[in-house]
Amino acid sequence: MTRRVQLGRMILLCLGLLLPIAATAQSPFSPEITVNDEVITGYELEQRIMLLTFFNSPGDLPVLARKALVEDRLRRQELDRVGVSLTPESEVSAIEDFAQRGNLTTEQLVTVLTQNGIDEETLRDFVLTGVAWRDYVRSLYLDRVTVTDQEINDALALSQTQSSSIQVLLNEIIIAAPANQPAVVDQAKQAATEISQFTTTAAFEAAAREVSAVPSKEQGGRLDWTEITRYPPVLGQLLLTLEPGQVTPPIEIDNGIALLQMRGVREGGFTRATPASIDYAIYHIPGGRTPAALAIAQEVANSVDDCGDLYAIARGQPPEMLDRIEQSPSEIPPGIALEIAKLDPGETSWTLTSTNGEMLLFLMVCSRNQPLPAETDIDALRRQLVGEKLGQYAEVLLQQLRANALIIGE
Repeated sequence: MTRRVQLGRMILLCLGLLLPIAATAQSPFSPEITVNDEVITGYELEQRIMLLTFFNSPGDLPVLARKALVEDRLRRQELDRVGVSLTPESEVSAIEDFAQRGNLTTEQLVTVLTQNGIDEETLRDFVLTGVAWRDYVRSLYLDRVTVTDQEINDALALSQTQSSSIQVLLNEIIIAAPANQPAVVDQAKQAATEISQFTTTAAFEAAAREVSAVPSKEQGGRLDWTEITRYPPVLGQLLLTLEPGQVTPPIEIDNGIALLQMRGVREGGFTRATPASIDYAIYHIPGGRTPAALAIAQEVANSVDDCGDLYAIARGQPPEMLDRIEQSPSEIPPGIALEIAKLDPGETSWTLTSTNGEMLLFLMVCSRNQPLPAETDIDALRRQLVGEKLGQYAEVLLQQLRANALIIGE
């Protein structure tokens, strides 16, 4: 064998040894993940990791990048399916808006990213898919989104939470004292004065079972833990002066006398600020506390979810049958204030009667209206809440797309 032939064989042998290595070397554009037959390359994954690093995103960036790219691909496929896209002008505006968040122009942002090895196309995919998806979700679901005044109040209350709340655990007695029956009123006052001297819960609860006129009598007048801010300020201050076992002086209310006994005080978690006003409704049911009137009250309670529903109940009746009232806590009559303290918006009570006892008062709390902080932008807050609800719709839609997709390699 000639030397030339031997050399040729050695070259071929070396090439044969190298070919498997070259064949197995992975190109940066090789498939990493497949989403419904569309490929996400290793290069895209590397670029997204670099972008998340540039944004100082927390967490396991390779894991986050894979998840984000899959979700973006699902979004883009859905947008393509329905024919949604941004105009060239909208694309330019979207990139400019994104750059302005970092106080940069588009050119400055692209330059900084390029210096960090991130392509402009990576930025465009990231921003434009998100903007187009947001617009698509708004077009689908905006008509379904409503933000109520109560949700505004809840958001305001959440922004004004204190570090801790004071909650009280009380017993109650409401003694019936119809104003048109002076003898009964005198007896009620005498009984209330005696009970106000009690110092044990056992004695108070026994009296509640015997003389109280409200449903809590079955539990000895026991109430649940309640934030002190639920009660009118004057009453709240009085309650905080009581030691466990002590009873308030008799509190005169329409057609009755109320007594409250302190069982305990504790600090809770976060609490809402004292409301500036309380919006509540009173539907008057003829018959006082007769079985027929109580049955009507139960039927009404079963058919209403909020104060707006009461207008349908009162339709065709004299206007005075339904009162819608908004008052500061200090303006609310004592008896109603005690009932309101037990109720959340949408909850009801029908333990009270009118002054002459001829009407059963069906009470419903509509909302607790929080004081507005200085410079509160209600429209901006409403837009924020709308955005949050649209975000919930968007997440549901995305999860549906994921559930129906064929994803390989995520």
